[in-house]
Amino acid sequence: MSTDTTKAANANAADGTAHTIVLVGHGMVGQRFLEALAERGLTTTHRVVVLCEEPRPAYDRVQLTSYFSGRTADDLSMTDMEFIEKHAIELHIGDPAETIDREARTVTARSGRVVAYDTLVLATGSYPFVPPVPGKDAEGCFVYRTIEDLLAIEEYAKTKATSGAVVGGGLLGLEAAGALKGLGLSTHIVEFAPRLMPVQVDDGGGAALLRTIADMGLTVHTGTGTQEIITDAAGSVAGMKLSDGSELATDMVVFSAGVRPRDQLARDCGLTVGERGGITVDEQCRTVADPHVFAIGECALAADGRVYGLVAPGYEQAETAAATIAADEAAFTGADLSTKLKLLGVDVASFGDAHGTTEDCLDVVYADSRAGLYKKLVIGRDGTLLGGILVGDAETYGTLRALTGSVPPVSPEQLVLPAGAGAPAQLGPSALPDGAVICSCHNVTKGTIRGAVTEHSCTTVPEVKQCTKAGTGCGSCVKVLGQLVTAELEASGVEVDKGLCGCFAQTREELYEIVFALRITSYPTLLDRYGREGARGADGCEICKPAVASIIASLAPTIGASGYVLEGEQAALQDSNDHFLANLQKNGSYSIVPRIPGGEITPEKLIVIGEVARDFGLYTKITGGQRIDMFGARVEQLPLIWTRLVDAGFESGHAYGKALRTVKSCVGQTWCRYGVQDSVRMAIDLELRYRGLRSPHKLKSAVSGCARECAEAQSKDFGVIATANGWNLYVGGNGGATPRHADLLAQDLTDAELIRLIDRFLMFYIRTADRLERTSTWLERIPGGLDHVRDVVVDDSLGICEELESLMAAHVANYRDEWAETINDPEKLARFVSFVNAPDTPDPVVGFVPERDQIKPDLPLLTIGHRPLEGSSPR
Repeated sequence: MSTDTTKAANANAADGTAHTIVLVGHGMVGQRFLEALAERGLTTTHRVVVLCEEPRPAYDRVQLTSYFSGRTADDLSMTDMEFIEKHAIELHIGDPAETIDREARTVTARSGRVVAYDTLVLATGSYPFVPPVPGKDAEGCFVYRTIEDLLAIEEYAKTKATSGAVVGGGLLGLEAAGALKGLGLSTHIVEFAPRLMPVQVDDGGGAALLRTIADMGLTVHTGTGTQEIITDAAGSVAGMKLSDGSELATDMVVFSAGVRPRDQLARDCGLTVGERGGITVDEQCRTVADPHVFAIGECALAADGRVYGLVAPGYEQAETAAATIAADEAAFTGADLSTKLKLLGVDVASFGDAHGTTEDCLDVVYADSRAGLYKKLVIGRDGTLLGGILVGDAETYGTLRALTGSVPPVSPEQLVLPAGAGAPAQLGPSALPDGAVICSCHNVTKGTIRGAVTEHSCTTVPEVKQCTKAGTGCGSCVKVLGQLVTAELEASGVEVDKGLCGCFAQTREELYEIVFALRITSYPTLLDRYGREGARGADGCEICKPAVASIIASLAPTIGASGYVLEGEQAALQDSNDHFLANLQKNGSYSIVPRIPGGEITPEKLIVIGEVARDFGLYTKITGGQRIDMFGARVEQLPLIWTRLVDAGFESGHAYGKALRTVKSCVGQTWCRYGVQDSVRMAIDLELRYRGLRSPHKLKSAVSGCARECAEAQSKDFGVIATANGWNLYVGGNGGATPRHADLLAQDLTDAELIRLIDRFLMFYIRTADRLERTSTWLERIPGGLDHVRDVVVDDSLGICEELESLMAAHVANYRDEWAETINDPEKLARFVSFVNAPDTPDPVVGFVPERDQIKPDLPLLTIGHRPLEGSSPR
């Protein structure tokens, strides 16, 4: 549409004739287009109609895989329905456009709805490419593109599959493989190119990525393609034939071999499309064949001859189209293709001229194949940073990408070295010029972010996000954003608000003291007296209401309040859990957790729990120490008991030895709506790996599925806490007679990195600890403490890590269950008697008396004078 055409259309709108903009497609780019229209006031002067194919409005497709990490469809949603209503946008869900009549300027939807348009914007996105191989339509074949695809994959994996194969080793392919692995399937990745992620990384980066992924237990096949999907008699997937002649046994196939522009609507109505697809547009994102039609996002073939598959260029195109419709000058001439992702827990990033296509450039490379690290910077002859690739550690991505096109303040060699090996700690966001682009999705510079703090009084990252849109796209810049906000606040002398929330300037501790000292029993009273001026007389918020409710409940007997949380005003203050006296889970169901004081439970109570779980179809899990101890067996009964246990699949728990006891866990992402990793699986993996490992002292561990720390990992010899970026490893904790909080050894680890570091830590401890010395005591005693241990097991300062790993590998490979070995050896069984000369005679001293419906040892009465010793039991 020319400027004159746009002005005429706006004039018509002013005359009372509604100018209609029809948007076909409501994905991430489509939603950004609507926001851009609203920002320019076009939603008040134009009628805006949206035809959306999916059964839900726009959601974050970049974070699609996080659905398997506990995020719901609502969590992924990018559509604020208040925004839609406020701007009178007519959003039609599940009603895609089917035909376009360019002459009549109408769009007909699947429902039969016909919408006339003055301006048509196509944001139809792309569709997954499925290779034309025999069997591709068999039951068990899926694509990986929408939430509905994920739901179908999840359901099939639960009921009909134990193994899966992903066709494609690119971005989406690795995400799909991570999803299958997370669903418990043995997983293969098939990539036709000679390396994984061939577009983003080079051979060195691909090799580092391959090693790390293989260490996770996934099988990767590169340099080969899919020749045929093998099916069984029922027409379901039973395997795959590859072009190299090999076959894979698999129950499920997920095609993720790239995408193609969805341009069929454009083809059908006569718009020009590229030779390899994509609706041809000019620099204003207007189709070259029709000035009334625009195309943005993955369906558009930009003026530079490229179809952009990343969200940031799509956002730029959306803003360009909106600006053009508003008669503002705008042009899309290309975009930054930098990207940072965490695939299967592995950081992968590329930026600038990552493959060194610029003439006369040099590479600076750091590689550590054992650690799965690969860093390459492409440097011009004049020292300019042109681009780079980061695999395994993308901590510096935000800074390096922003420095691209300039000469860094330090040498390139320092920029690729890991922390502690020469990398300058002071080089961070503060070293960037104000013109450096921090958020490529929304083209937000450092100067703009600084201005949000100094000129618009933003004091938090959420406020800066709202003010500038930085960090609201792919999210890769959020860390740098936070660093910039903190640095600017400190430089400006702004006091950071430490209050509980927007309602109270006091901390929870201070509010507790106020409630306690003044005997305040009512939330409104507390808010009216001590709330921020703007919050007084209001209803409070979801942060402070349950917090104050908890304070009042905990102080109830002292301050004269009711201790029952659902009585009167207290009921309205509770969060979703306390409100129903049960834990709300991520699927909307609740958990029932009866108290078992001290872990003591009778067989009758166990049966009751079992019957309830059976009758109501509940999931059951042993919590706490995750063991059921059984006391009172006579020595001659031990082989009989263990024979039955071993036959049932049990192994020794080594409660009797200086060895690994347990690895506790919470339920993790499988059930908990806060869980970000599969803590149960990780705990099982760790316990099976280190079972039977003899050490200077007993070892205890735990894995928590999120930072809420329900498994109490930081009081263990080695504890693991899940984060959105992987696993944090803590060591040297002790929950015994002298408790010690564990120290953070390393953070944001992949599965493979975590296990490798635990292997090294345990073997180094076993190697250097004193007799009966716990890890907590050892860590405080050993010269250099935690820093020295980190140098040894993380940075391999002594060069012994390979040896430590081999020692652990030998233990794992040679583990044998002690009780299984014992009950099959008559010679060993001969020792299990009370009297060697009377093997069939039980020890008459072993006796029991009843207590709390069970038994306890019948001990002789010990006295001093005529007074029983405290704790002794008379017969």
